[in-house]
Amino acid sequence: MTSLYLLVFVVVFGAIVLVNAIRVVREYERLVVFRLGRLIGTKGPGLVLLWPVIDRAVKVGLRTVTMDVPPQDIITRDNVTVKVNAVIYFRVIDASQAVVQVENFLYATSQIAQTTLRSILGQQELDELLSERERRAKVINAEGEYQAAARLAEAAAVIGREPAALQLRYLQTLAEIATENNSTSIFPVPVDFLRAFMSSAERSKS
Repeated sequence: MTSLYLLVFVVVFGAIVLVNAIRVVREYERLVVFRLGRLIGTKGPGLVLLWPVIDRAVKVGLRTVTMDVPPQDIITRDNVTVKVNAVIYFRVIDASQAVVQVENFLYATSQIAQTTLRSILGQQELDELLSERERRAKVINAEGEYQAAARLAEAAAVIGREPAALQLRYLQTLAEIATENNSTSIFPVPVDFLRAFMSSAERSKS
């Protein structure tokens, strides 16, 4: 009986040890493994076996991280106070260095982003910051106009191949106007309609 209890204890203990020793690492993760406090390398992805009690593993993600930079009060070069914020994107390239060389790489990245933001914008004048914002706004507007022009060109090509599409669009516009509660309705008449009536009138006269 004692041997049976001993066998059950050994089996249960072995199962617990095996469960704690097995780690499943995803494709976008790595395990930084320390054995008795000494770095032995990174493992993963897939199934990883660790020595219980002896090994300690730190899981590090390799995907791109999006982090908001809190609003910063910055004094520009011409002594004007402005408040700016930003968004940073970063990813871990070397998991072991991110764990060994930095105590908390997420916090460190956030702090250096704030410091860099204040340092760079503090060297600029207010007019330069405003002109940069206006330039970016013009670029965005130009991109929107380019996309709209491309869509109009595609629509014109379709109408050129199928003239009936223009008439359908005309009828759709009239239906949209009719659904609105307007006291005055404006009916746009395509030039093609007028040409058709004019040619009919000329044929009748002749």
